[in-house]
Amino acid sequence: MQEMILGEIVTLFVLSIAVVLVCHRFRLPSIVGFLLTGVLCGPSALGLVENKEMVDIMAEVGVAFLMFSIGMELSGKELMRMKKPLLVGGSAQVLFTTACVFLLAFWWSGVRHGIIYGCMVTLSSTAIVLSLLQQKAQAEAPHGRVCLAVLIFQDLAIVPMVLIFPLLGGGLEFETESMLLALGKGLIVITCILLFGKFVLPRLMFSVVRTRSRELMLMATLGLCLTVALITSWVGLSLSLGAFLAGLMMAESEYSLNTLESIMPFKEVFSSIFFMSVGMLLDVSFFAGHVPAVLLCAVAIIAIKILMTLPAVRMLGYSLRTAIISAFCLAQVGEFSFVLAKSALELELITNDAYQIFLASSIATMVMTPLLIGAAPAAASLVLDKFRSGAKSVAAEEEGAGEEVPDIVRDGRLLKDHLIIIGFGIGGKMLAHGAKRCGIPYIISEMNPDTVEKFRGTEPIRHGDATFPLVLEHLGVATARALAIVTSDPAGGRAIIANAKKINPSLHIIVRTRFLGNLDSYRKVGANEVIPEEFETSLEIFARVLTHYLVPRQTIDRYVTLIRQENYGMARKLDMGGSIMSSLPDLQLSAFSVEEGSPVAGKTIGECALRKQYGITAAGVRHGSTINNTPNADTVLSPGDIVYLLLTPETQAAASFLFHSSHGDGDA
Repeated sequence: MQEMILGEIVTLFVLSIAVVLVCHRFRLPSIVGFLLTGVLCGPSALGLVENKEMVDIMAEVGVAFLMFSIGMELSGKELMRMKKPLLVGGSAQVLFTTACVFLLAFWWSGVRHGIIYGCMVTLSSTAIVLSLLQQKAQAEAPHGRVCLAVLIFQDLAIVPMVLIFPLLGGGLEFETESMLLALGKGLIVITCILLFGKFVLPRLMFSVVRTRSRELMLMATLGLCLTVALITSWVGLSLSLGAFLAGLMMAESEYSLNTLESIMPFKEVFSSIFFMSVGMLLDVSFFAGHVPAVLLCAVAIIAIKILMTLPAVRMLGYSLRTAIISAFCLAQVGEFSFVLAKSALELELITNDAYQIFLASSIATMVMTPLLIGAAPAAASLVLDKFRSGAKSVAAEEEGAGEEVPDIVRDGRLLKDHLIIIGFGIGGKMLAHGAKRCGIPYIISEMNPDTVEKFRGTEPIRHGDATFPLVLEHLGVATARALAIVTSDPAGGRAIIANAKKINPSLHIIVRTRFLGNLDSYRKVGANEVIPEEFETSLEIFARVLTHYLVPRQTIDRYVTLIRQENYGMARKLDMGGSIMSSLPDLQLSAFSVEEGSPVAGKTIGECALRKQYGITAAGVRHGSTINNTPNADTVLSPGDIVYLLLTPETQAAASFLFHSSHGDGDA
């Protein structure tokens, strides 16, 4: 018997490896692979697993660990940080979707089924959505933040849903005495658990951590999770609720990170088994005989969730484009819907046929999720292009129509040679701070309404979606000198660049990207400079390593410049006309401040031998408010002067050495 169980577990694991590898080949999430593995192993397909009870037990443990990790990730501080999108956007999405499904199901089969199907359909897959957004480097994009907030609220909504289903199993009319008894018993147990977490757990975990034993930390974590889950189960509540409460307790502990790290491998393994067990429940023959009904149900679920998520995101003040992309991301059925569906089947709230159709259609929505997320930007562009007039009115509304607009943005002609900053995260704030210190006029466009409200009185910040030409015009793009995009939305960034270049072809556009592989796509639509984070971070690490080995700074700068040129040619080109540019492709114009104590301070250009010895040409010198456009060998370079140099990447390091003092950083 033991060998048979072990053999079935090995069969599950080996087959899942093959199926997940195939799914990875087609860029499908691992969860889809586990679901398909369960379908293949199930009794209606190959029948490779006979001991379904053992798999179900492991699946229940997987759900418990899943809820434990959800509870740990929902600390009070995290919830407070994103309270508006979580409470407003999340609650609106859940209420709108549940209400829509409730009305349809109520019209079809009554109140009870309306509540059941509403709860099951409204949940989305946290694992699939966040995984795909992270793979696409969109987790910090506006739609990524919205999806995270909605998913967190859905995770919180799971708790009352888990409690509702057993009550529905007893009918909609309940005995007051039994209800109060069950409610009181549950509240007492939950209160005791929370008190234990506040007064006893910190001391217990401190004692465990003091031993510095990873094994003991692991056993304490697993013990806490499963013990609390069992206690809640004994009093009539669910294992999942107990595990969730245990996670919330641990989230407030200063040792929560170590705890989460120790349980993550178990959570992944048992959660994978949970998805396999769900796949085993699918009746392949039933699916084959009801393909039209399954596909119709899947399409209906996706359509309802998209239509109901759109107004929920728009309520937060985000653009229509962000709302469309967010809706496409959240259009699938979530993993916990399977738990609710199984509970409804066991309580005889739904028939087996209804359960099989919901199961098959839910799996179909999960399989389609990568396609939906990939098609979301194009779908948003299509909708906005088709309803251009409506989109423009939305953009105008987002820009703050009816508000008192500062002089800097009231008339585009007043915004001359200014900098436009798209996005006001960490990168945008640093850029604005630097522009302010250097006296460069700038204006900021940000899509997060909370961020705009926070900085409205201290920064020239406007709320709007910069992918709209009307928004760019309102930012003064026609007379701007430079535009910097520091957001994490590749599709949106390309749209901004294309529209900005149409309005102002001479605009210098600099864009930040997460990966080096995005260089070509940005340059094709008109970006002048693309800064890949992963490459620049690697260069900084490389430079610091060489510094630690006492390599001369000039040598390090030369290495970094050459590596940068070889990999993506980031050097800024001097706009001197086609013929000259073709003959001097690496020439660039850079400005250097003459620092006190630098090698060139107080000397003439001839004495510095810039061209003869270093191959550097001085194109101009600014002394105070006076600019000398024709410097010669007798021009003196005084401390504080700004010298404009014609450089190649090879001479960049030499110029940096000549104009910087040995005891300061100065301005470059």
